Amino acid sequence: MAQKADQPVSTPTEEPAWKQRAVERSTQAAKRRAEQRVERFLDAAQAIMAEKGTTDFTVQEVVDRSKQSLRSFYQHFDGKHELLLALFEDAMSKSADELRAVAAEESDPLDRVKVVIQDLFESSRPDRTGKQRPLFTDFAMRLLFSHPAEMRVANAPLLALFTELMQDLEDKHVLRQGFTAKRAAALTMQTVMFNAQSSGQEGSHPLTADEIWDFVSHGFAGD
Repeated sequence: MAQKADQPVSTPTEEPAWKQRAVERSTQAAKRRAEQRVERFLDAAQAIMAEKGTTDFTVQEVVDRSKQSLRSFYQHFDGKHELLLALFEDAMSKSADELRAVAAEESDPLDRVKVVIQDLFESSRPDRTGKQRPLFTDFAMRLLFSHPAEMRVANAPLLALFTELMQDLEDKHVLRQGFTAKRAAALTMQTVMFNAQSSGQEGSHPLTADEIWDFVSHGFAGD
């Protein structure tokens, strides 16, 4: 039956403000607890990798180290791969922040690129004891080929930093002609990280940060 034209249309009743506040507080508390549980899993996995020097560990080891339950783990992660990806994304984001701070100490745009390239190379290579940094070696290389979309997401903060630095060079007419800032940023970042992660495979004379800078800078800098 059709509704009469003069019949008022009912509107949904809004929840009382006190109820909205109570629900919001409850949601925020649950979110904080979830974040704390996730951090404990990440810290546990990081500690295990530091001890083993590899990503060869089990989910149960992470659960035991974090003193949480297996059920809780699978509430937050689909499995070990997603845990490693979370660690990798976090590491890349922190690395971008640290490098940005290093670059800010330099006034010349070319010097900013230089210190970032050299620091990234040193921080991405195996440590001086020869022990591998697993997130930047075996996992990163596998991720590059098996999950390129996830790798792009993880690398986004670092690529954004390099793009900003290359844009500064372009604005100062220092960037090599024919290159866009983003293109030069991607090529430079990939070259530095790939060579750093494979460092030590060159025999008795591994590449140095100065050599990487000399090689890369002649690729993107103009005359």
